Amino acid sequence: MDLGIRGKRGLVCAASKGLGRGCAEALAEAGVNLVINARTRETLEATAREIADRHGVEVTPVAGDITTEEGRAAVLEALGGQADILVNNAGGPPPGRWTDWSREDFIGALDGNLLAAVALMQALVPGMAERGWGRVVNITSQSVRAPIPELGLSNTARLALTGFVAGVSRQVAGQGVCINNLLPGMHATDRLIQLDENVSRSRNVSFDEARAERKARIPAGDYGRPEDFGAACAFLCSQQARFIIGQNLLLDGGQTQTTT
Repeated sequence: MDLGIRGKRGLVCAASKGLGRGCAEALAEAGVNLVINARTRETLEATAREIADRHGVEVTPVAGDITTEEGRAAVLEALGGQADILVNNAGGPPPGRWTDWSREDFIGALDGNLLAAVALMQALVPGMAERGWGRVVNITSQSVRAPIPELGLSNTARLALTGFVAGVSRQVAGQGVCINNLLPGMHATDRLIQLDENVSRSRNVSFDEARAERKARIPAGDYGRPEDFGAACAFLCSQQARFIIGQNLLLDGGQTQTTT
């Protein structure tokens, strides 16, 4: 399928590896020229070269922390202040117990998983609306449908972003801008390897046993792949997605027990 976005310009945050890279790869394959961001310069620059060489598009790496004003200013400068496509993505806050979280912990979670995405939308969506076309995809979590107790900081911040998008997406839809959220479940990324290792240690079982137990909880029987996730992201950025507004799309292999 031709997604109809060849020649568009996009920003993908946290794109050096994992789900962010999966999104960047899929958009580049569709012909989108990219600015990509991540914290680690060496890894990011290598990713940019590989994507550009593989897909023949322009890929500009901008290293920095997207959750800071300085990091956002750097990517906006590289974009020249405008983009057709925005993929918001940032790592989540650490797990813990609800009784231990301070006000500063909540402010940090909101900065990373709510306010950074809001700031980039405020910077880029008005231009999209003026030009009559734009796509925003926010990578959040399956936890906004089924909260994870030990990830209360993430639950709180990501649910706040969901509420923000629910309102804003309807206000700009008539100007050709589609804003939606992608909710990943367990995908085969470096982060998941760490989680499987943690389960292995805490349960005193082998890594393979821990991974098999976790995969068994997923009706699809396996972890998702970054390329699966990227393909869904690219479709939400396509011309064909013009009627998808303010939605929360689960990509979790059926793990979340919900009818909505």
